[in-house]
Amino acid sequence: MKKDWGTNKVVGKDGGVSDHLQPERPTSKFKRPAYKSRQDAPPRAKAGLQRGGQTFKETQSGDRPRHQEPSSSREPPGLAVRELAVAMLVRVLYRSQVLDEALVWAFASERGQALADRDKAFVRVIVATVLRRHGELSVAIKAHLEKPLPEDSGRLWTILLSAAAQLLILETPPHAAISLAVDQTRLDIGASRFSRLANAVLRRVSEAGRLESKPEINIQPWLMAQWREAYGAEIAARIAEASLEEAALDITVKSDAAAWAEKLGGTLLSTENIRLASAGRIEALPGYDDGAWWVQDAAASIPARLFGDLAGKDVADLCAAPGGKTAQLASLGANVTAVDLRPERLKRLDQNMARLGLKCETVASDVSTWAPSRTFDAVLLDAPCTATGTIRRHPDILHLKRETDAANLAPLQTRLLENAALLVRPGGLLIYGVCSLEASEGEAQVTNFLSSHPDFHRQPILASEAGIEPEWLTADGDLRTMPFHLPADGATPGGLDGFYAARLVRSPS
Repeated sequence: MKKDWGTNKVVGKDGGVSDHLQPERPTSKFKRPAYKSRQDAPPRAKAGLQRGGQTFKETQSGDRPRHQEPSSSREPPGLAVRELAVAMLVRVLYRSQVLDEALVWAFASERGQALADRDKAFVRVIVATVLRRHGELSVAIKAHLEKPLPEDSGRLWTILLSAAAQLLILETPPHAAISLAVDQTRLDIGASRFSRLANAVLRRVSEAGRLESKPEINIQPWLMAQWREAYGAEIAARIAEASLEEAALDITVKSDAAAWAEKLGGTLLSTENIRLASAGRIEALPGYDDGAWWVQDAAASIPARLFGDLAGKDVADLCAAPGGKTAQLASLGANVTAVDLRPERLKRLDQNMARLGLKCETVASDVSTWAPSRTFDAVLLDAPCTATGTIRRHPDILHLKRETDAANLAPLQTRLLENAALLVRPGGLLIYGVCSLEASEGEAQVTNFLSSHPDFHRQPILASEAGIEPEWLTADGDLRTMPFHLPADGATPGGLDGFYAARLVRSPS
């Protein structure tokens, strides 16, 4: 884990990054809180939920509060950061809320709005660290517990996870991390009687001073099993290790990538993306207001470049929002029709395109049934998927995905691919892609499609195209990037999103 507190990035499908700045690491002494409104307090507990081997009662809205909030004027410095972090972890781990949504909730709250940008960044990094290293942190804590925590211990387990992450990974001074965790325990109605236990356990965790590095125990067993079956044990282990690293910040520029790399102090990648070692606030970087570039993982930028010369060609971008690939296609001279199911997502796409000074037509429609009165020279389908290739950016995936998700999504992916094929003119190109590491969502979908569509054939992708390296290609000539590809080079971080893409050609007749 880097000591750049600002590198935790929460991104959308195309790699959009929230601002990330240096947070404080405050210390505090506990003062007895005054009671406040229960509007934002975690509600009452529900039995039977398990995390890290601990079973305890979680909260449900509408019941009496199980957490008392201190008056902001008497709140120990740094407590608000830890409280928001724990509240967000509860939402992700026990209410199955997407991390992006938990972030919106947290920073829209009264407590969140009062935080400085650097403290908001520290909230993010605490939450992301716990989500990434949940298995290892659980082992470290349980080594100092004589018996499992009782069901009615409130948020104690989550508080311990947050504090352990600060002690073992984020290098927060022990007196600050432990003192504030004990404060949190005392504030929690279910956990308050365990404040001495929390203090003792965390002191032992701090004294132990190390986290046993076993990346695989942070990955759900069924997911590791799928990776082993698809890629073998060695590759699966490398995926697990790389997936737990912080994702790099990549940007795509409209033109003159080399000049922008120099201006931004970044590294120009073989894919013509620029990778930044650190950035501060994204909106403050040169070129942002001018619409010279947008944030997009290097792997996600490759499919749009596999069409070749797009100048003046009609292209359909399916499942287009938030618009990174749409922007690429338009910047390459294509006449783009961007299609997405949800109008609110298209509104965001329109805003992004307006900032970039690019144009496209947008259509709010179900991509699986969309039937315009024309066909296209090229069609790009970035299909909905389990997104396991983006764990570096979305660590909540480690906790929210279920073994049945890929199988449940397969019929939708098949329908989308079937309809996308109808939109390709004779002799045109169709690129199917997913940001998933699961073969059932990538290779298997294309194999099944080709077996039932003799009018399409695969056009192998070459290592000489779009900066692609040979190891990023499958034996069939499809793109398959891994989180451990593009290793770090000096101060420049490494890694790519796990992405699959196949290029298919429709017969001329």
